[in-house]
Amino acid sequence: MLASLLPTLPTLNARIPTGLTVHKFLEDECSCGVIRPQVRFVTNTTKETAAKLVQTVQSAGLNIQEPEVFSSLRAAQQLTRQRQLRPLLLLHPDALPEFADVDCSNPNAVVLGLAKDAFSYESMNTAFRLLIQQPEAALIAIHKAKYYKASDGQLALGPGPYATALEFATGRTAMVVGKPEASFFQLALDDMGATPQQAVMVGDDVCDDVGGAMACGMAGILVQTGKYLPGDETSKGVTPTATVQDFAAAVEWILQTSSPQ
Repeated sequence: MLASLLPTLPTLNARIPTGLTVHKFLEDECSCGVIRPQVRFVTNTTKETAAKLVQTVQSAGLNIQEPEVFSSLRAAQQLTRQRQLRPLLLLHPDALPEFADVDCSNPNAVVLGLAKDAFSYESMNTAFRLLIQQPEAALIAIHKAKYYKASDGQLALGPGPYATALEFATGRTAMVVGKPEASFFQLALDDMGATPQQAVMVGDDVCDDVGGAMACGMAGILVQTGKYLPGDETSKGVTPTATVQDFAAAVEWILQTSSPQ
């Protein structure tokens, strides 16, 4: 999945009309008698900017807007500004434009995301030396996912193992910005004006998506698509609120279990 969804529950007491696709359901405000929920596509994607991600999703036929995308990459950029940090960026080249207006000269912090080919001995050693030589330098992991589903359909290493390597070598603990951090989910909730009890998370990662959301007080639905592996719902220490076959089934679960106020 490209993103996770956070729809609010209180007004969702109707069933999806027959033949109505999930995308059409999300786009229609009031047609068919269904009130559209607020949504945020909460993503740990760090290899492209929010603007690029919106273009990709729109090209697939889902009419989302940039304000609906809540990206850990952008949250990291905001954090560097707030703390007046000058980051050494271990990021994919497509993600660098998100930091175009951030001063990266004479770095005093390391920001690490899914750098892919930009991860090398040289780049990791540069980050290591910065952290060792500057005891106050911050180590910021945009997220620490162990793996993700690559474009070839296979699982691939995420940024988590690289962040953990720097933690091990330096004795530091990385500040994690994105999922599964409760603070990240809370920012998304605040952006919608919703409470955890009014929201549900739908995702394919039982730990980062579902576990993180449930730790924040939300319901968490695990979909058996994307990076899901058989047995995830019972073997990772997280018991989802529900496990369903796909996104359409998740929407149906939301409609069936919510109640009007």
